[in-house]
Amino acid sequence: MGIVMFYHLTQSTAEQTARVLISRAMAQGWPLMLRGTDLAELKRLDARLWTHPEQSFLPHAMAGGARDARQPLLLGTGPATNGAQGLLLIDGAGTDPAEAQAMERVWILFEAANPDRLAGARKQWKDLTAAGLPAQYWSEETGRWEKKAEKAPA
Repeated sequence: MGIVMFYHLTQSTAEQTARVLISRAMAQGWPLMLRGTDLAELKRLDARLWTHPEQSFLPHAMAGGARDARQPLLLGTGPATNGAQGLLLIDGAGTDPAEAQAMERVWILFEAANPDRLAGARKQWKDLTAAGLPAQYWSEETGRWEKKAEKAPA
């Protein structure tokens, strides 16, 4: 069982933070699933990951292809079909305790300016920690990421 990490975005965008987390997870050799709720936004992110910035290319694919199982990073709205060990959730996407427990790491990114996303993250914190998963809450309100809360596994 890994850990669920909540990232409260106050200065960075979800894409900026996701790039850092994806790079770190790939350095560990973990296959990843980046799950969102807005397919159009995921397609825009897909295009940007191929081209910007040129020096930090991240190999990936949109979910639903014939080679999903071989992809190091899948972007989509559904389940991870690539044996993901890391799950990155953006735009209010969710997970359940069983899926989260099977991962090395789950990252939940949510925007400070969106009250619905904040409420959704709070609900996910309650649901996942009530299921016994360890969790951390990170905030960048001071200009750098700081761990503000931690819940040990039950």
